[in-house]
Amino acid sequence: MISNTVLKQAANVANIADSYISAWGSPADVEQQSILHLLSSLGYDTSSDEALLASCSKKSQQETLAPVLVLKEGQAFEFTLNIDQSVRESEFKWSINTELGELFTGEVNQHIVRDERATGGPLVVALPSQLPWGYHQLTVERKRRKTPYQARLIVTPKACYKQASMLQGKKMWGPSIQLYTLKSSHNWGIGDFGDLKHLLAEIASRGGDFVGLNPIHSLFPANPEAASPYSPSSRRWLNILYIDVSSVAEFALSSQAQQVVGSAEFQQRLQSVRDSHWVNYSEVAALKMSILPLLFAEFKARHIDTNSERAAQFLQFVELGGESLLHQAAFDALHAELHQQDAGIWGWPVFPKQFQSFSSKAVQDYIEENRDQVHLYMYLQWIADCQVNEAQQLAESKGMSVGLYRDLAVGVADSGAETWADNGNLVQDVSIGAPPDVLGPLGQNWGLPPLNPEVLQATGFQAYIDLLRANMKHCGSLRIDHVLGLLRLWWIPKGENATKGAYIYYPVEEMLAILALESHRHQCSVIGEDLGTVPDEIVDKLREAGVHSYKVFFFETSKQDGGYLSPQHYADQSMAALCTHDMPTLRGFWHCDDLKMGKELGLYPDEEQLQGLFDARLKSKQGILDSVAWHGFLPEGVGRDASLVPMDRYLAQALQLHVAAGSSTLLSVQLEDWLEMDKPVNIPGTVNEYPNWRRKLSMDLEHLFGLDGVNQIAEKLTQVRSKASSC
Repeated sequence: MISNTVLKQAANVANIADSYISAWGSPADVEQQSILHLLSSLGYDTSSDEALLASCSKKSQQETLAPVLVLKEGQAFEFTLNIDQSVRESEFKWSINTELGELFTGEVNQHIVRDERATGGPLVVALPSQLPWGYHQLTVERKRRKTPYQARLIVTPKACYKQASMLQGKKMWGPSIQLYTLKSSHNWGIGDFGDLKHLLAEIASRGGDFVGLNPIHSLFPANPEAASPYSPSSRRWLNILYIDVSSVAEFALSSQAQQVVGSAEFQQRLQSVRDSHWVNYSEVAALKMSILPLLFAEFKARHIDTNSERAAQFLQFVELGGESLLHQAAFDALHAELHQQDAGIWGWPVFPKQFQSFSSKAVQDYIEENRDQVHLYMYLQWIADCQVNEAQQLAESKGMSVGLYRDLAVGVADSGAETWADNGNLVQDVSIGAPPDVLGPLGQNWGLPPLNPEVLQATGFQAYIDLLRANMKHCGSLRIDHVLGLLRLWWIPKGENATKGAYIYYPVEEMLAILALESHRHQCSVIGEDLGTVPDEIVDKLREAGVHSYKVFFFETSKQDGGYLSPQHYADQSMAALCTHDMPTLRGFWHCDDLKMGKELGLYPDEEQLQGLFDARLKSKQGILDSVAWHGFLPEGVGRDASLVPMDRYLAQALQLHVAAGSSTLLSVQLEDWLEMDKPVNIPGTVNEYPNWRRKLSMDLEHLFGLDGVNQIAEKLTQVRSKASSC
């Protein structure tokens, strides 16, 4: 049994909070067993007090030179040496090799800022203040010591990149979409990158500056019904089901592919998946994966075999993708083969034992013997990457200030390529989620293993840097889901419910600084989804780091009287929205369809609680009507009694324009609200009760932009945004 004193000490060393402030504002303690489990997950020996103290001592022992040093512009450029007081400073000299090959050198004893060794502290040494942004190497040599000390030195800007138009105060708008929901006469039953280009052109021509995307991370082509974009196989690669097949260059050259697609049976299947109100992922995958290998065969014959320029582009993509691309392609190829033999193979935890790890001999043999299949999936990743790039290029050519904004999910599924090939970056016997709150009294368990903060620092944050680079490609802005995770994440021991979790803290200053550097490198502004229980300590950090906050109108209420805040009081550095993918549509909210559906699905077993939610909703609606009317956006003919006023086109437009007149730099709207749809794309807390991530738009793109109401709201949004000013 571990004593309380030792447990508290260990939790402190491991950055585990043993208590937290609950959603109700009161202190809550974390269970001892949870802390022990998390300590064990992080590699601490929890067998006894002595063993745990020894682990703490080992973990907290400071190296002579830390493995990574992050310096932010405007701060003191210095590093620390942890050496004994008896050691002479004159024995040390330092050098910096910048990523561009510049060399800076100096003697330690000539650059001492302060010496704290007498009180157990380090020797602090100054570095040149003119160091450029980037990833450099700091080397410290000691006389008569063969091996020098080395550290990754990361020099970063103060804050994230912002487009010139943002800096000039332009107020922008655009729709945020779930790509799979787009309908067209062209696609194969799921919104694709071709539809995305069509949408970008339509929005740009109406004055919009961006189209926001749900995560387009790789999912599970062999298990397509695992469709949640927030539980990806890997966050480094793309969802190949979004490929616009008929736009792939090889399609026009493959008579075999054209023959199959042109057949009456194939066309009938295509029409069936297009006409469906819900995405039929299994059929979409079957159709696309029956044609895409034919295109790869055409590519090999015409390009690989002839060493063409197009082949060179593909091979460069493969080289840059490195081990990570091999992980993804090998996983998808192997999963497809195993799933064909047994339809119950949903992910690697149920692969045959010898295939459950990328590094196993069986997997390496499989890759060697099935190179063509592995290369097929590399080719598909390349095609997907090219099509996203084309979409962003189109947006820029149409004059959009941002173009695409992509969405970075908070984690990866525990059954996909990233966990299968992980070499210690992820903690796999833990899941992240959220503690209990008003809407979820049992908390939330997302089934996603977290990055290990200790390994992150020991490896110079490489996994995090790779993640940012992969997701800042081909876009003008990146939305980071649950951005509060840069400060802390709610870790839950695997197999336990969410009430058994604890907060683990991350090196937030360093992670925000690196975010700023990559943001400038990719000329990609950043939006942070900071909803939920937001600790005070991160609000200022995010603001100073130039991260746009997320302002959802329905949640922005006064602490004093509960009334709705005027959007003109929202922070300039924010993105405002009426609804999100985790909320009902505007019509669904107003008519309480989410509460009625929740009752049907058994989400509210307590009738009294449900009635309270209905009463609160009516109060909210009345507050919204009053606020919109007070600001002068309520049209004549719309009543003032919320219990009698329905949600129609006029009220929906009034609400959108009310938020559009606010001071947020970015305004996100939903195409669902333009179409007056009532069904949501996702109901949090459900798995099988509702077909999440499958509901399409009610109208195809060709007809959507022919509607007078759609063109009218787009025109008015552009007008109102052009007159909006900062608070």
